[in-house]
Amino acid sequence: MKNINIENEKKYYFGFSLIPGVGAKTMEKVIHYFGNAEQAWRANISDIEKLGLNKKIKKSIIENRKKIDLEEKWSILSNNGVSLIIYPEDSYPTILKEIYDSPMLLFYKGDLNWNDCIFFGVVGTRKLTSYGRRAIEEIISQLTLQGITIVSGMARGGDSVAHKVAIDSGGKTVAVLGSGFDHLYPPENKKLAQEIIENGALLSEFPPHIEPRRQHFPMRNRIISGLSLGVLVVEASEKSGTLITANCALEQNREVFALPGSIFSPYSKGPAKLIKMGAKLVSSVEDILEELNIQSRLKSKKARQIIPSSPEEEKILGVLNLDDYVMIDQLVRVTGLSSSQILSTITMMEMKGLIRNLGGGKYSKV
Repeated sequence: MKNINIENEKKYYFGFSLIPGVGAKTMEKVIHYFGNAEQAWRANISDIEKLGLNKKIKKSIIENRKKIDLEEKWSILSNNGVSLIIYPEDSYPTILKEIYDSPMLLFYKGDLNWNDCIFFGVVGTRKLTSYGRRAIEEIISQLTLQGITIVSGMARGGDSVAHKVAIDSGGKTVAVLGSGFDHLYPPENKKLAQEIIENGALLSEFPPHIEPRRQHFPMRNRIISGLSLGVLVVEASEKSGTLITANCALEQNREVFALPGSIFSPYSKGPAKLIKMGAKLVSSVEDILEELNIQSRLKSKKARQIIPSSPEEEKILGVLNLDDYVMIDQLVRVTGLSSSQILSTITMMEMKGLIRNLGGGKYSKV
């Protein structure tokens, strides 16, 4: 997005998120067609009519742009402590760009450097047993001591306990919501939500005024798993909504971990099913740390803080921070840079001793 004021673009991305019927795919199509969000917002009616969208959505865009006082809405957003990340900017979580249906924009409350964290997802039944609670307390407390940021959905039961344990252990946590910030769900978690803001962030792809709806929660679950290196399922019945997050993780090529339980408990059936499908059985935190090579990732982050000298270098380093090595085609796909930009940039980075050519199109940080 050369010569584009990214802060200005955010306002117009926000504007499109307020238009009924405009989801992530529609927003991406409209903005791509006009070149940037501001031009799309200001486009005349005849140009909107040319878009390959159904008549209902085109009508909604044309009519609602007139009704929305974008300057006022934007001011209210800022005054309420809500920050916004949009897909094109470098601060958008690189790991989340890897999934095929990444959100075009993310609202958040809190203070977190999204590309400087190692995220791990934890989900569990709303009817958490004493065994499940004890397992979460044991595993999450040790993960946070390793510097891992815990991601969950702030639902009743396992999610809430995971957030609380992370905070009490002095760690960071992120709650991904199925609603906007004006309608926190469940309502009894308002105090927990504030604690999460002070020790991480609340995150949502929905504008603040959006109420929780049934269809929002599967959308939320894909972000929980997409943001995480792996996801742990603590307890879940065989048809639990918790398994939606695990399925999202599998589709996104994330590691899935499952806590075994009693064969007599209905909340052991979900994890047992996942283990049969190939999920990693977890008997201690070491099972997670070893499978995800967490120690190596943490050492890599701490060993050398490389300051990029260009936006292209920053994007490439953001991807290299996530894995021991990456392929050139992965860099092209995740960064959005062209092949020629990637090749010229990594050549300079190799000459400066910032990255290492492993051969076969593979590159790693030094």
